Amino acid sequence: MNHPLSQIIAKFSQTFSEKPALVRAPGRVNLIGEHTDYNNGFVLPASINKYIYLAVSKRDDNKIHLISVDLNDEYISDTDSYIQHEKHWADYILGVINQFQKNNYSISGFNCVFSGDIPLGAGLSSSAALECGIAFSLNYLFGNNIDKIDMVKLSQKAENEYVGVKSGIMDQFASMMGKKEQVIKLDCQSLEYEYNPLRMDGIEIVLFNSNVKHSLVTSEYNTRRQQCETGVKMLQEKYPQVSSLRDATIAMIDEIIKPKDEIIYRRCKYVVEENTRLLEGCEDLRKGDVIAFGKKMFATHEGLSKDYEVSCEELDFLIECVKNNPDVLGARMMGGGFGGCTINLVKKNSIEKLVNTISEKYKAAMNKDITTYIAQIEDGVSLITI
Repeated sequence: MNHPLSQIIAKFSQTFSEKPALVRAPGRVNLIGEHTDYNNGFVLPASINKYIYLAVSKRDDNKIHLISVDLNDEYISDTDSYIQHEKHWADYILGVINQFQKNNYSISGFNCVFSGDIPLGAGLSSSAALECGIAFSLNYLFGNNIDKIDMVKLSQKAENEYVGVKSGIMDQFASMMGKKEQVIKLDCQSLEYEYNPLRMDGIEIVLFNSNVKHSLVTSEYNTRRQQCETGVKMLQEKYPQVSSLRDATIAMIDEIIKPKDEIIYRRCKYVVEENTRLLEGCEDLRKGDVIAFGKKMFATHEGLSKDYEVSCEELDFLIECVKNNPDVLGARMMGGGFGGCTINLVKKNSIEKLVNTISEKYKAAMNKDITTYIAQIEDGVSLITI
């Protein structure tokens, strides 16, 4: 099969008979800190070697011509009259155009052909990569000189306001700001961030894609966000200084929420515990204690499955398979939940054997195949020169 980059170059040249600018925007993994971003907490993502590739050029008119190679589909409109479309994939791009216009950045018509090797629905944030790739491309084409952090913010707003998914800022931040062999400790409240080298000698990040995506993911994601906000309102009656779960402690939620609402309590408990786990996990990484860090990943999965209830039978099965395996230092479900990938820290020389074992067990139990990826940590969105 042709590489996505050669596919988009061929399609672009065939359709528009000109030479495009080329951009690649990575997907991301998140080592620890799940569902904490929209609660103003901490996350620890990195951009990886799976990408959306875009070929783009400026037009002399206001026409927008978008082509998705993977879907074999196109969308044509213009910058004055585009509307949300039944071709849902176009909305991620239109949302970014909308943000450029709202912020009075220079923009007119353009052509865009894109393809990628980020598996859809795997929790690796293909949508954020597309948004960031488009923001970067339009900034480059129209010479707006937008700061990278501002491109992150407008890409997130495109997803929140135009697509309608109330996601936090982590996915776009990781795609835009990633650095090779570094994880990003990001404070989602202040957007302060620092790069931490990931030193895991002899250990690889292995992703097992469950190849399921339950339809719950978008509705339940927004529900979890509302539940957390409800918890904050309950806390504010006694502790007005609590503006998000970032400011809450376990003692507070035990006192105020636990007696009143069991479900809201469990949601808030998970988030507060996860923030603590992340900060302690960063200390583990600084000391090079990958074993202690891995134990925290298993604890995160337990919280996501039992308290936050965003896992599913398939993801729980994949974690159960590796939980007592000495070659797997840590594992958890990753992303919004209800399907997608588990992220595993695996001893390099055991990967092949592990993949064979897990594949057989998963097929027997779930009657589905898993897909395996080894994630290398790479730079964020960039121009490609060939």
